[in-house]
Amino acid sequence: MINRADKYSFIARMPNEPGALHRAAEIIKSYSGNINRIQYDRRIDPATVFFEVTATPAAYSLIKEDLQAIGYLQESLPALGYLKFSIYLPHEPGALFELLTYITGAGANIAYIDFDDRRPDPGRVTISLNVEETAIVENLLDQLKSRYRLEILEYDTTGEKLDNTVFYVRFAQALRGLIGTAEDEFLLSLLQDINHIVQELNNRGQNPREVFESILRAGRTLRDTRNDGFYADVQRIPLSDDVEVFCFQMPGGGNIFLLRAPDETVMIDTGYGIYHEDAVRMFQHYGLGDLTRLRRIYITHADADHCGAGGLYDAAAFMHPWSLEIIRQANRAYGSRSEASILEEVYTTIINLFSRFNPPEDPVLFSGECLGARSIFPVIGRFQVHDLEFEVLESLGGHMHGQVYFLCPDHGIIFTADTLINFGSLDEDRKSYNSIADFLVTSVNVDSDCARRERKALLELIRDLDGELARSGRRCLVACGHGAISVLNDGKLEVIGTVERYRAKEAKD
Repeated sequence: MINRADKYSFIARMPNEPGALHRAAEIIKSYSGNINRIQYDRRIDPATVFFEVTATPAAYSLIKEDLQAIGYLQESLPALGYLKFSIYLPHEPGALFELLTYITGAGANIAYIDFDDRRPDPGRVTISLNVEETAIVENLLDQLKSRYRLEILEYDTTGEKLDNTVFYVRFAQALRGLIGTAEDEFLLSLLQDINHIVQELNNRGQNPREVFESILRAGRTLRDTRNDGFYADVQRIPLSDDVEVFCFQMPGGGNIFLLRAPDETVMIDTGYGIYHEDAVRMFQHYGLGDLTRLRRIYITHADADHCGAGGLYDAAAFMHPWSLEIIRQANRAYGSRSEASILEEVYTTIINLFSRFNPPEDPVLFSGECLGARSIFPVIGRFQVHDLEFEVLESLGGHMHGQVYFLCPDHGIIFTADTLINFGSLDEDRKSYNSIADFLVTSVNVDSDCARRERKALLELIRDLDGELARSGRRCLVACGHGAISVLNDGKLEVIGTVERYRAKEAKD
């Protein structure tokens, strides 16, 4: 019988002493385990080591048992707190030793200690502790108060004050606060994934601290731009006598477009799931009702900021078959030459969690049958919105496999997804947020060469349409994936019409 070897990941928390890492490796070797990945950086966390090993299931169980027996295996995330206090010791031999005996006996880890008997207040010792349970703190303080004069300087149970000797625990606590309640097992798995991209970006010369901070900044931005912090930049432009388009630039991520027609409302792209309730209130503010008239949603591609709220609307959703596959695989680079990139896979996981990803569950898929071509793009579908007829153009997969564009040549508007973006119309906060994805995956395009070809072809297509529309005194409107609806002048996108700022707090007042 052949014993199948599988790949496993685990986190070891081991003492910062000579031979500790060697001891863990020896245990893995003793059961014929093969280490595929290991990452340790004492500059980040002096005690945490990430392992990925190949072993048979039976061998892996034995590896875990042995690591657990020596206290190395980390399978939970303690709710650490921080305590800083001063104690006045008697001036006698062994006084400091006795104090440290109390602390060690309570199971607390010293993060900081400061004592010098030449100071004006001799005998004063200032200590900071990382502690796992409030009961430990209370018991320790009771013991110390009965023996010493004691002053509590700081006591924090949020994890904010913890020092970097427990960096990954502190980071996990911050993640838990951003994604809501999460089991320790899930968070430990997520830490493994995040550590993997930190390792990859570190090998490319990036500062690990900047990687961690960028991840948290993404989550905090989405959290802080909800409810009273929610805002959007809004345009409304008539496309025909009966249909107008609303462009809502969300605080983070891509635009939401609504086409309001006499008999229905049609949505193009949905924004992040985390903004859904704020977006619905905003739609009502602009007279778009309770969305009972919303019958159809058209998705340009599978990034969370373009389809992540689709499952929250009671409307049929339409998308490319590859978009559905990317959603199922939870890897935005799936189907591209970047598919194996750990950066793309983990970024997809992180941003889906932060943004409360809720895509359409049972979308209608474009058939993929070629009905013609526009420039280098196959036409794979058509749909009508009142008197506007749209063509569905299939991209070449530069930004993401399965991305599509929606073109109405007769009335002059094209929804370009993320192939064309009016960066100049983005405010500084949006630019800062968008830069996080660029940093964490090095490029938001899964095939940069292909993305450049697509961009060039779209610009040529828009110029040609402008020439045709000029006879009726119209322009081709460019509805970008991010930024304002624009027109093309001398090769540059320029905002058209009025852009107004909607603020949720002001609308509520």
